[in-house]
Amino acid sequence: MPRYKLLLEYDGTPFVGWQLQDGPMSVQGRLAQAVEAFSGEPAIPRGAGRTDAGVHATGQVAHLDLEKDWEPARVRDALNAQVRPDPIAVLSCEKVAESFDARFSAKARHYVYRIVDRRPPLALEKDRAWGVFKPLDAGAMHAAAQSLIGHHDFTTFRSSECQAASPEKTLDRLDVSRHGEIIRVEASARSFLHNQVRSMVGSLKCVGEGRWTADDLKAALDARDRAACGPVAPACGLYLVKVDY
Repeated sequence: MPRYKLLLEYDGTPFVGWQLQDGPMSVQGRLAQAVEAFSGEPAIPRGAGRTDAGVHATGQVAHLDLEKDWEPARVRDALNAQVRPDPIAVLSCEKVAESFDARFSAKARHYVYRIVDRRPPLALEKDRAWGVFKPLDAGAMHAAAQSLIGHHDFTTFRSSECQAASPEKTLDRLDVSRHGEIIRVEASARSFLHNQVRSMVGSLKCVGEGRWTADDLKAALDARDRAACGPVAPACGLYLVKVDY
């Protein structure tokens, strides 16, 4: 069976997340519908990252097995035609070896979280960034974030619903930078715990507001206690932007 690698972007706002579920529509479920509509095969795309409800992607990767040997461009165009008008786009499609697995072959995942720190409410950025309505110190946030780099027990920044076998992860990058009124938090690791990025961003916001110091953030990490985490950032500002293989 030919295996296809899909590069996807989507607006996560109308979906319950990536993962296929009974009832409400997920990104994976909508794509599975599109696959069956054009190919007649009940095939389910397997994704690199199980993004939560409201989380977006500009570089999600999935693999798909089909019995018929289709041209990759035909698969791309057919899927795009079938998912309309939902906010999903197949950016590219290519044939890959059967050993390729979008999730388990991944060497790194890269996320961006976008914050807009202005007093007026968001219009164009609504559901695509976190509006905090007060100025944040991005420099202080970046400096504090460096204490989270490396291999740690991230229990503090882990959802109580996380199903990972261990709370230990290696965080390769956590950069905070300002671009006008937009603050970008860029996080990279081989894999993340459930809600890890949003939990770290919420705590970094406390630093940006001056309510926490860099030492407070490090103490929260060292506590290995979910109760020590700051408020979790909303899903709307988070994007899966790239997966490395």
